[in-house]
Amino acid sequence: MSQDLDSPEPAWRPITKIQRRVLGVLVEKAKTTPDAYPMSLNGLTTGCNQKSNRDPQMNLEGWEVEEALEQLRTISAVAEVHGDGRVVKFRHYMKDWLGCDGNELAIMAELLLRGPQTVGELRGRAARMGKIPDMASLQPLLDELQRKKLVIPLTAKGRGQVVTHGLYSEKELAEQRQQYGDGRPVPVESSSPAENAPTSSPTPSPASPGPASPAPSAEQPAAVSSGSHDSTEISELRAEIAALKAELERVKKDVEDLWSSVT
Repeated sequence: MSQDLDSPEPAWRPITKIQRRVLGVLVEKAKTTPDAYPMSLNGLTTGCNQKSNRDPQMNLEGWEVEEALEQLRTISAVAEVHGDGRVVKFRHYMKDWLGCDGNELAIMAELLLRGPQTVGELRGRAARMGKIPDMASLQPLLDELQRKKLVIPLTAKGRGQVVTHGLYSEKELAEQRQQYGDGRPVPVESSSPAENAPTSSPTPSPASPGPASPAPSAEQPAAVSSGSHDSTEISELRAEIAALKAELERVKKDVEDLWSSVT
């Protein structure tokens, strides 16, 4: 499908953790509390430091948020809004800057606010900002964001897959990959078992001389490729264990956030 010639090319690039938090908050508040958007510096600082729906927790000063806003203005990701009042407010331009909107933008905002998470967690959390009723509706959105390199898979597809955003620096992304796997990029599309099966050995011809080969037993196909399959299964198990550990930590964090908000 050809791109609309009137649409500007996405201008996104790796940004700092404070800049990511600021952009995440601006998108979140625009979608969840539109009456309070655009946001003042004080409101944005409070949103960056709130204890729910944030990971890691931050305790930013107003000047740090203001500095991040100025940097984001220079790359056309945010802008000042001057209304009738004397308080300067800020809005995001993420639709153009990232080249995505709607449910895709809701997913990106959730990743910017919380970082790596399982696709199950992401579905439930992003649903508060967009219409993502189930995993079947989430997967095409993730596939498109991966195509745009805005979403990065940290573990293989399957139960408990962990994904994150692509706005990290190379060093930060390498650290994330090391935490959730062996440090190597995860292929976007996994090969099917048929593609992994060995193909170099020719099939013996029935007319070939020599003693007839015994009929293959049901166990033989598994034995032929057991080495490669075992290594694949071990890698998948390691990825699932890492994802489960991360999910457990995040559940613990959510409980702590919920407890702190009611006490």
